[in-house]
Amino acid sequence: MARLLLDSTVLIDALRGRPAAGRVASLRRAGVEPWVCALSVEEIWRGLRSREEGAASQLFRGLRLAPLGVAEGTRAAAWRRGHAEHGVTLHQADCLVAAAAVGIGATLATANITDLPMSDLVVEHWPIDS
Repeated sequence: MARLLLDSTVLIDALRGRPAAGRVASLRRAGVEPWVCALSVEEIWRGLRSREEGAASQLFRGLRLAPLGVAEGTRAAAWRRGHAEHGVTLHQADCLVAAAAVGIGATLATANITDLPMSDLVVEHWPIDS
Protein backbone atom coordinates (compact mmCIF):
# COMPACT_ATOMS: atom_id res chain seq x y z
CA MET A 1 0.00 0.00 0.00
CA ALA A 2 1.35 3.45 -0.92
CA ARG A 3 1.92 5.90 1.92
CA LEU A 4 0.90 9.56 1.92
CA LEU A 5 1.84 11.93 4.74
CA LEU A 6 -0.66 14.79 5.03
CA ASP A 7 0.77 18.15 6.09
CA SER A 8 -1.03 20.87 8.02
CA THR A 9 -2.35 22.67 4.94
CA VAL A 10 -4.12 19.52 3.77
CA LEU A 11 -5.42 18.68 7.25
CA ILE A 12 -6.84 22.18 7.76
CA ASP A 13 -8.57 22.01 4.39
CA ALA A 14 -10.02 18.60 5.26
CA LEU A 15 -11.26 19.75 8.67
CA ARG A 16 -12.98 22.72 7.07
CA GLY A 17 -14.92 20.36 4.78
CA ARG A 18 -13.21 21.65 1.69
CA PRO A 19 -12.01 19.52 -1.27
CA ALA A 20 -9.28 17.79 0.74
CA ALA A 21 -11.95 16.23 2.98
CA GLY A 22 -13.24 14.01 0.18
CA ARG A 23 -9.76 13.17 -1.00
CA VAL A 24 -8.62 12.18 2.50
CA ALA A 25 -11.75 10.08 3.02
CA SER A 26 -11.12 8.16 -0.21
CA LEU A 27 -7.41 7.43 0.30
CA ARG A 28 -7.73 3.92 1.74
CA ARG A 29 -10.20 2.89 -0.97
CA ALA A 30 -7.57 4.01 -3.48
CA GLY A 31 -4.92 1.84 -1.81
CA VAL A 32 -3.17 4.73 -0.06
CA GLU A 33 -2.34 4.66 3.64
CA PRO A 34 -2.70 8.16 5.20
CA TRP A 35 -0.09 9.33 7.72
CA VAL A 36 0.53 12.41 9.85
CA CYS A 37 3.49 13.84 11.75
CA ALA A 38 3.30 15.01 15.38
CA LEU A 39 4.32 18.51 14.27
CA SER A 40 1.20 18.76 12.12
CA VAL A 41 -0.95 17.42 14.96
CA GLU A 42 0.41 20.20 17.19
CA GLU A 43 -0.12 22.89 14.54
CA ILE A 44 -3.73 21.80 14.00
CA TRP A 45 -4.59 21.29 17.67
CA ARG A 46 -3.11 24.68 18.62
CA GLY A 47 -5.49 26.48 16.26
CA LEU A 48 -8.68 24.56 17.04
CA ARG A 49 -11.78 26.00 18.58
CA SER A 50 -13.25 23.75 21.28
CA ARG A 51 -16.20 22.82 19.04
CA GLU A 52 -13.73 21.51 16.41
CA GLU A 53 -11.87 19.11 18.71
CA GLY A 54 -14.21 16.17 18.07
CA ALA A 55 -13.75 16.35 14.31
CA ALA A 56 -9.98 16.70 14.69
CA SER A 57 -9.81 13.73 17.05
CA GLN A 58 -11.79 11.63 14.58
CA LEU A 59 -9.51 12.65 11.71
CA PHE A 60 -6.33 11.87 13.62
CA ARG A 61 -7.66 8.47 14.74
CA GLY A 62 -7.79 7.49 11.07
CA LEU A 63 -4.16 8.40 10.39
CA ARG A 64 -0.93 6.58 11.20
CA LEU A 65 1.74 8.56 13.05
CA ALA A 66 5.13 8.92 11.36
CA PRO A 67 8.00 8.77 13.85
CA LEU A 68 10.45 11.58 14.43
CA GLY A 69 13.79 10.38 15.70
CA VAL A 70 17.49 10.97 15.27
CA ALA A 71 17.48 9.99 11.59
CA GLU A 72 14.70 12.45 10.77
CA GLY A 73 16.33 15.22 12.81
CA THR A 74 19.63 14.65 11.06
CA ARG A 75 18.01 14.66 7.61
CA ALA A 76 16.09 17.87 8.40
CA ALA A 77 19.26 19.57 9.66
CA ALA A 78 21.22 18.54 6.57
CA TRP A 79 18.53 20.00 4.30
CA ARG A 80 18.45 23.27 6.24
CA ARG A 81 22.23 23.57 6.31
CA GLY A 82 22.64 22.65 2.64
CA HIS A 83 20.02 25.09 1.44
CA ALA A 84 21.32 27.85 3.74
CA GLU A 85 24.70 27.54 2.03
CA HIS A 86 22.90 28.63 -1.16
CA GLY A 87 21.02 31.47 0.53
CA VAL A 88 17.73 29.58 0.91
CA THR A 89 16.08 29.48 4.33
CA LEU A 90 13.99 26.42 5.07
CA HIS A 91 11.71 26.28 8.09
CA GLN A 92 12.40 23.76 10.82
CA ALA A 93 8.83 22.42 10.95
CA ASP A 94 8.67 21.94 7.16
CA CYS A 95 11.96 20.06 7.18
CA LEU A 96 10.94 17.81 10.06
CA VAL A 97 7.60 16.95 8.46
CA ALA A 98 9.37 16.26 5.17
CA ALA A 99 11.98 14.12 6.94
CA ALA A 100 9.18 12.13 8.59
CA ALA A 101 7.69 11.47 5.15
CA VAL A 102 11.02 10.33 3.72
CA GLY A 103 11.61 8.21 6.81
CA ILE A 104 8.48 6.13 6.20
CA GLY A 105 8.85 6.12 2.41
CA ALA A 106 5.81 8.33 1.90
CA THR A 107 4.86 11.04 -0.53
CA LEU A 108 4.11 14.36 1.22
CA ALA A 109 0.76 15.98 0.40
CA THR A 110 0.84 19.77 0.79
CA ALA A 111 -0.48 23.01 -0.62
CA ASN A 112 2.92 24.64 -0.08
CA ILE A 113 5.16 22.83 -2.55
CA THR A 114 7.53 25.79 -2.88
CA ASP A 115 8.46 25.41 0.81
CA LEU A 116 9.78 21.90 0.14
CA PRO A 117 12.60 22.00 -2.46
CA MET A 118 14.36 18.87 -1.16
CA SER A 119 15.46 16.69 -4.09
CA ASP A 120 14.94 13.38 -2.28
CA LEU A 121 11.39 14.21 -1.20
CA VAL A 122 8.37 13.21 -3.28
CA VAL A 123 5.70 15.92 -3.01
CA GLU A 124 2.09 15.84 -4.18
CA HIS A 125 0.39 19.20 -4.63
CA TRP A 126 -3.00 19.43 -2.94
CA PRO A 127 -4.14 23.02 -3.58
CA ILE A 128 -6.27 24.48 -0.83
CA ASP A 129 -9.68 25.97 -1.42
CA SER A 130 -9.54 29.61 -0.36
